[in-house]
Amino acid sequence: MAILRFQALKESSHRKPIPFQEPTRRSEIFAKNVFGEKAMRQFLTRDSYKSVMDAIQNGSKIDRNLADHISTGMKEWSISKGATHYTHWFQPLTGSSAEKHDAFFETVEDGSAIEKFGGGALVQQEPDASSFPNGGIRNTFEARGYTAWDPTSPAFILGTTLCIPTVFVSYTGEALDYKTPLLRSLQALDQAATQVAKYFDKKVTKITATLGWEQEYFLIDSALASSRPDIMMSGRTLLGHSPAKGQQLDDHYFGSIPSRVLNYMKEMENECMLLGIPVKTRHNEVAPNQFELAPIFEEANLAVDHNTLLMDVMEKVAEKHHFKVLFHEKPFAGVNGSGKHNNWSLATDTGVNLLSPGSTPMKNLQFLAFFVNTIKAVNDNEELLRGTIATASNDHRLGANEAPPAIISVFIGSQLTEVLDELEKVTDGKLSPQEKTELKLNVVGKIPEILLDNTDRNRTSAFAFTGNKFEFRAVGSTANCANPMTVLNSIVAKQLKEFKEEVDVLIKKKKMKKDDAIFNVLREYIKDSKRIRFEGDGYGEAWEIEAKKRGLSNNKSTPEALKIKKAQSTIDLYESVGVMNRVEVESRHEIEVEEYALHIQIEGRVLGDIARNHIIPTAIKYQNVLIENVKGLKEIYGKDFKKYAKEQLMIIENISNHIEKINSGITDMIEERKKANKLEDSEEKAFAYGNEVKPYFEIIRYHCDKLELLVDDEVWPLTKYRELLFTK
Repeated sequence: MAILRFQALKESSHRKPIPFQEPTRRSEIFAKNVFGEKAMRQFLTRDSYKSVMDAIQNGSKIDRNLADHISTGMKEWSISKGATHYTHWFQPLTGSSAEKHDAFFETVEDGSAIEKFGGGALVQQEPDASSFPNGGIRNTFEARGYTAWDPTSPAFILGTTLCIPTVFVSYTGEALDYKTPLLRSLQALDQAATQVAKYFDKKVTKITATLGWEQEYFLIDSALASSRPDIMMSGRTLLGHSPAKGQQLDDHYFGSIPSRVLNYMKEMENECMLLGIPVKTRHNEVAPNQFELAPIFEEANLAVDHNTLLMDVMEKVAEKHHFKVLFHEKPFAGVNGSGKHNNWSLATDTGVNLLSPGSTPMKNLQFLAFFVNTIKAVNDNEELLRGTIATASNDHRLGANEAPPAIISVFIGSQLTEVLDELEKVTDGKLSPQEKTELKLNVVGKIPEILLDNTDRNRTSAFAFTGNKFEFRAVGSTANCANPMTVLNSIVAKQLKEFKEEVDVLIKKKKMKKDDAIFNVLREYIKDSKRIRFEGDGYGEAWEIEAKKRGLSNNKSTPEALKIKKAQSTIDLYESVGVMNRVEVESRHEIEVEEYALHIQIEGRVLGDIARNHIIPTAIKYQNVLIENVKGLKEIYGKDFKKYAKEQLMIIENISNHIEKINSGITDMIEERKKANKLEDSEEKAFAYGNEVKPYFEIIRYHCDKLELLVDDEVWPLTKYRELLFTK
C-alpha cells in the first residue's frame, strides 16, 4: 500500500496541464447540442413546433398524432449532430441520473436497415421500476414503470446519445423520481402566486419559480484519489491527520486558479455551453483544492436538470484531466465542506421579479406580500425544510462553523427588519388617510432605497434574503436541487393560497379596501413569524438556547430530521397543493432512512477494512523495526540500554495502546452493526446506525491518526492530507 502511495505521488507530481483552447465567443456555441427553439424551427413542422411551444409555455398536452412528426425532426437533428442512440434521461431516487441507450436502428423485411425513432419511443418507455429505490411501492416481481417525456426541458446530445428529459412513475402512477413532484410543485406555485399577483397587476397570467444554484466541489489528482480506498468507496476520507497548514491563512479563497484546474474548468465550461448550461462564475473556495461554479438564473425545472447534468459532465471531463471530483459535503476533516446554495425567486410573465421591489409604493407592496408570505411559509415549515436537506453526508457539514447550523432561521438584514417592525404597528382594520400616506411614503416607499445598500450577508443563516431572492444555504453539495425546491415551492404555494383567502374575506365581508386588507393580513403574518427571523451569529450554544426558547427545531442528525417527512402535517401539506399523496410521501421517507443506514454501513465496513488490513499491519511492522533497534541497543549497552532506548520504548508502548484501541473499537462497531442489521423497521435501523455504530468512527479514526504521527512516513500506507490537499 505504501508503494501505491508513492507511485501515486510520483505520477501526480509529473502532471502537466492538458491544453484546451476555448472559443473566443461563448455565445456562438451556447446550446448547440440542445434541441431548443432554433433547432425546432428548422427540423419541425409548423404544427409540431407550435404544439411543443404550447406545452412549454402553457403546460398544454401534445397531440399524440404530432408525436411522430416531432420524433422524426428530433431524430434528424440529432443524427446531423453525430448521435447514434437515444435515451430517456431521468432522475430516480438514487441521487443521480439514469439512462438506457437504444440505437436509431431497425432492420426491415428485405434485410436492410433504417434509422428509426417513432413518436411512441419519444413520449413513453418502460424501464424496470423495481430495481430503483421505491420505498415498497413496487415489488421485485412488479417491474413495470414508465418514463414520460417532459417537453419543458429540452432534449440534448451528450456524446453520441440524444437524451430526452423525462419523469419516472410507477405502473400505478406514483412518482419514483425527483422531477415529477417538482413539476407538480411548480404548477401549484404558479396557480397560487398568480392569483395573488393579480392584486397588483391584472395582466399577470403565469408565475415561474427561478433557481440559481452554486456548486462547490473538491478536485483531487486521480492517482492520489485512487490510492485512498475510503475516497473511492465512500467519497470522503475516513482517516487522516490534519496537516500543519490547512485553510487558516485564507490564501486559497479567490486566489489564482491553478493551471491544471483552470484548463479543466475551461473544457468543462465549454461542454456546459454546448449543453445550454449557462455557467458564469468560477473561483477558488475556502479550503485547499476546493472550487465553486455558478450559473445565470433559470426556470427552476430546467435549472435542476442542468445541475444534475453538470455533475455528470464534471466527472467525465475530470477523467480527461486526471482529476477526481469530490461532491461529498465533508470529504476532509478540519477544512470547510461543500454546499450547493439554492437561490430562489419568482418571476411573472410580464417580466417582474416578485422579490425585487419596483419604483412605486404599489410595486413595493407587491414585493412585501411575497416577501412576508415566504418568511411565514418558512416559519410554519422550518422542520420540514430541515428534513429536506438531511443526508448522512450533509450531517458532517451543518453546524460545523462553516455552514448554517441544523436550526433553520431567516436572515433579512437590519433595515428590512425595521420595515417589518413598522408594518407590525399597522392599525387593526381600515387605515386612516394619514396612516396610508405614512406607510406608502415613509415605510413601503423606501424599500428600493434600502435594498440598494443592504448588502449584508449572514453565513450562519440557512435561509437568507440577498437583495432580490432568497438563498437556501443549507443544501448539500451532493443534493438533487429538486428535493429542497419541491418543498419550498409547496410551502409557499400553500401559504399564498391561505393569504389570498384571508385577504378576500376582509375585502368581501369586512368591506375593506384591497390595500387595507393586505396590510392587515401581512401585519399578523409578521407577528406570527418573528421567531424565525434571526440576525445574529448562528454558531454556538447561545443560539441553540435562544432557538429552543423560540420553539424552533434543532434536529442534528438525519434520522431525527427525517421524521417530519412522514408526519400527518407533511402529508396534508402535499395533498393540499397536489404535489404528492400519502403513498409517495411515506415511500420517500422509507427510501431516505434506508439510504442513511446503508451509507453508515458502507463507511463502517470501509473504515474497519482500512484500519485492520492497512493501518494495524503497518504499525506492527514499524513497531518491529523499533524492537530490533532496542535489541541492538541492549546488545551494545547491556543493562544501561534503557537510558538510550527510552523514547523507542515509549513509542512501542504507544503503538500497542493505539492498536488495542483500534482493534477493540472495530470489534465493538461490528457487534453494533450486527444488532442494527437485525432490526426490520427501517427507521429504527437508521437510528441504530446513527446512535450506536457511527460514534465508533471517531474513536477508531482518532487512534489511527495518532499512529500516522508515530509511524515512519516511508511506510505509511495512506496518502496523507498534505498530499491530497496541496498537490495542484
